[in-house]
Order: sequence, then structure tokens, then C-alpha cells
Amino acid sequence: MRYQLVATMAAGLESVTTKELKALGIQTRTENGKVYFEGDDKTIALTNVWLRSADRIKIVVGQFKALTFDALFEGVKALPWDHYLPLDAAFPVEGRAVRSQLHSEPDVQAITKKAIVEKMSAVYHRTTRLPETGATYPLEVSILKDIATLTLDTTGSSLFKRGYRIAKGEAPLKENFAAALIMLTNWHPDMPFVDPTTGSGTIAIEAALIGHNIAPGLQRQFTFENFGFLTSQSYKPSKMKRWIKLTLIVN
Repeated sequence: MRYQLVATMAAGLESVTTKELKALGIQTRTENGKVYFEGDDKTIALTNVWLRSADRIKIVVGQFKALTFDALFEGVKALPWDHYLPLDAAFPVEGRAVRSQLHSEPDVQAITKKAIVEKMSAVYHRTTRLPETGATYPLEVSILKDIATLTLDTTGSSLFKRGYRIAKGEAPLKENFAAALIMLTNWHPDMPFVDPTTGSGTIAIEAALIGHNIAPGLQRQFTFENFGFLTSQSYKPSKMKRWIKLTLIVN
């Protein structure tokens, strides 16, 4: 199955994430501070495990214009939620609204949840409340300039949480931001690396990961690992090294 995917990152780092995706052989487009691309089950795993500068990888479930709450409800309900969510799925919904007629985020969130529940109840022939006792499928509804975008988060905890840090110093630099800083310089792994301002060593650690071509996400877990609709079992992080030998882009 092919998915429309989106990578989120800190403002100004779109070009860095785009270069990383291109190094993975993925075509991209940048829009509203996010990088969009397409892929399959393997792409979801690959980007979560290998991207150094991104925050999250999300599946775009659907997008439509929503000028009223009725339009939002019907638009959400029309999406193929049963392709992603099993009967027992727990699906918390976060809502955002920016420069849109629908500006009440709590209402946007509540109406989106209600529409999904109604769709799921109809598909699974439920007359009682959905159990929501199974795996978690984190959803987001984001309305920007009256365009609603529904996404499913495949990452879980932000990608800056690599899994190697057991303690941190005062005001630590996020790992994905540190990696992006390195990739914005002209440093290359065959050159010495010196960080005269090091505190907890985040920049140096990220440089070591880049220099040794170690995927930043190999030591952590992801939400997508519990998604029932992902049919391939070859996407487990422990198998990512077999898939790709990256050509590093650090300048």
C-alpha cells in the first residue's frame, strides 16, 4: 500500500530534511514548513529510523476544505478510517487551527473525534461505545487557512529521542537539532571534529553517529511497530541496517 507521508521538523530545517530524504532515494515537496513524500510500509520504517533532523513522520489520511463544523464533520467521516484503525484502536486526537474560520481547537478536536467514532461504529456495526483498549494510533487534525489535514503519527516520542541518553545536563540541545547543525556545516567524516562549547556532548555524539553511518533510531521504539495495517514484518528497526548504506550529505 502507498501512503502520502509528511516529515515535520524545526522551522528552517526543511532543506536539511529534504537532503536526507533524497539520500534515501525519496522524492519530496516542501509546503508550509513541512516536507511531503510518498512511500510504503518500508518507507515509514526507513525514514523513522534514518532521519536525523526530523521531529516526526506522519501518514496523511486526508485533506479537505472546512469552513464550517458541519463540513469538518462530514469531511472527517468520509475518510477511510477502517483502513488504518482496528475495532479496538485507541485513537487520541489533537487539534490545531491557524488562520481559519474554525479557530476553536477544543471544538475542532471534539468534532473530529465524534466523526471518526461515528464512521468506525458504522463500519464495525457497533451500537455501543468503541472499546479503545488496543494499540494507540495518535491522530491530529490541523486546519491551516481553512484546509483541514488529518494525519496519523507513526513515530511516537519525537525523533530527537534517540534512545542513547540516560542523563542530561542543563539546557541540553535536542539531538535532531544538533545533527542538523552539523549537516549545515562543511564538516565531513574524514575530517577532525572539535566542539569547543560542548556541555553534555550532544553535538559530538551526533557527529560520531554521522561519521560511522549509524542510524539514529536503531535504539528506540516507534508507534508504527504496533500498527496492524502495516503488513510487512521486515520493517523492524533491528533489520534496518540490511536495507541501506547511506551516502552521507553533510555539506
